Amino acid sequence: MKAYRIEDTENGPRGTVVAMEPDALDAGDVVISTRHAGINYKDALAGTGKAPIIRRYPCNGGIEAVGQVETSASDRFRPGDWVIVHGRGIGVSHDGGFAEKVRVPADWLVRLPDGLTPREAAIFGVAGHSAALAVHKLEELGVTPDRGPIAVTGATGGVGSLAVGMLARRGFSVTAISSKTDQEAFLRGLGASAVRTPPAEETRKPLEGAEWAGAVDTVGGPQLEWLLRTTAPQGVVTAIGNAAGIGLKTTVLPFILRGVTLAGINSDTPMELRQLIWNRMAGDLKPDGLDALGREIALEALPAYMDEMIAGRIHGRTLVTFAD
Repeated sequence: MKAYRIEDTENGPRGTVVAMEPDALDAGDVVISTRHAGINYKDALAGTGKAPIIRRYPCNGGIEAVGQVETSASDRFRPGDWVIVHGRGIGVSHDGGFAEKVRVPADWLVRLPDGLTPREAAIFGVAGHSAALAVHKLEELGVTPDRGPIAVTGATGGVGSLAVGMLARRGFSVTAISSKTDQEAFLRGLGASAVRTPPAEETRKPLEGAEWAGAVDTVGGPQLEWLLRTTAPQGVVTAIGNAAGIGLKTTVLPFILRGVTLAGINSDTPMELRQLIWNRMAGDLKPDGLDALGREIALEALPAYMDEMIAGRIHGRTLVTFAD
């Protein structure tokens, strides 16, 4: 079988496409024949060695996969079942989805919900699950469309673009924030009511004009700081990513004067919540035209693609697709 395997070379960690025996895969009671595996920024960091993502070498990359059960020692799954797997260490400390086969414990698997095709599920992937968790959290904390606009940073990325589509589907007015000025048509096509670039200048003011009822931040750093300063009273900011850095410089004023809530989003969810979120993604959080949001590449094209992703030249979702 073919796999994208990341090794710790003398020049640092790097992934390459190799041939390996299926028996060499990490342990598990279910073997999946992979159909699609979405590519995430975290995957690109791991495969290019730009960040210490991998916890053990060698390891097949890919933090998610959608495919059919090939063999199962679990009563919960039978050959032919369509399943989704993400998190739980796959692609980091357990052989991941960038391979023709994946072997994992049955407890890691989500059954493909009615209302989603395998390709649609892969377009969602970890990015969609993270975006859906953020939307779910906003609503859980009382943010409704009549309270005002929602900001989404990093809006052309996988999480950001899917969050824009989900929020628009739920009736929110969405302001998509992206430095990619040539992607306005793409963002408005997802349902964004407004498109703007991130603020160009830093401010020393601990609070600025209140603009947002809520926000989905996918980049961290200065943009998250700006969102906290500009969120309206009783607003909610959900934080997912750290592409702009892990530091956070803020004051207590947004929290004690406006009652702003900063809610962290961790996509490695407990199974009960994971299944709930996937069911919502197949229903009321499924954006219109979801199938058109994904493009496909072969496994052999993955190394070059990751370099493009690190360079910031990618938008939307891309899938590694394996033959039927």
